[in-house]
Amino acid sequence: MKKPRFFRLPPPGFTLMEVLIAILMFGIIVTTVFASYRSVFFSAPMIESSIDLYEMSGTCLGRIALDLRSIYIAQPPAYKKPEFDAPPDPYRVVARGDGDGSGNTPWLRFASLGHLSFEQSTREGIAEIVYYDHPVGDGVFQLKRSDSLYPYPPFEVDGWDPILCEGIKNLKITYFDREGNDYDYWDSESDAFDYATPVSVNLLIEIAQNGTTSVFETRVTLPVVREGLE
Repeated sequence: MKKPRFFRLPPPGFTLMEVLIAILMFGIIVTTVFASYRSVFFSAPMIESSIDLYEMSGTCLGRIALDLRSIYIAQPPAYKKPEFDAPPDPYRVVARGDGDGSGNTPWLRFASLGHLSFEQSTREGIAEIVYYDHPVGDGVFQLKRSDSLYPYPPFEVDGWDPILCEGIKNLKITYFDREGNDYDYWDSESDAFDYATPVSVNLLIEIAQNGTTSVFETRVTLPVVREGLE
């Protein structure tokens, strides 16, 4: 007598509804991934531009701070009140605070040990540092740095002077005396400041980029100060 045979039924397949739901879920996942990728792709240039902006502003403020921390100031008795017809002190501090960058005008002039040589020269010494603006249009300007070793020539705009920062809308420099009073300019050869030098300097820079303005700020305490002369 033959044994009965048992046949296994094939496993049930996916229903049409399950297939449609799977396709819908796959479409949602692909759309989400593509949107995220597109967002990152289009944001990359903006992120790179922001990084460049922060690097440029950091380099600019860092260079000014380094020069100020290396400042050289003549002290009494070597320094005396200037006579009427005496030549200006080569190590004087002369500065203005803010402006619109409308011309090649010095913002800050002082003497510093932070000399940078861009020539085939190993000569060192106390340099005359001049920071000045160079307008480029559309209400923005560049900040340039002049660096000359003694004997200091009369200041003149030089196309070879390095550009520290571009796209500047405003640069505000504030100077502080021993009592904490703030000034938007300084002249260490002036009786108005009693022939003293500032104690600290605050730097604020506004940079325009891609229709927005970014503000960067730092404050530098000078390592050497000349007190007012009685």
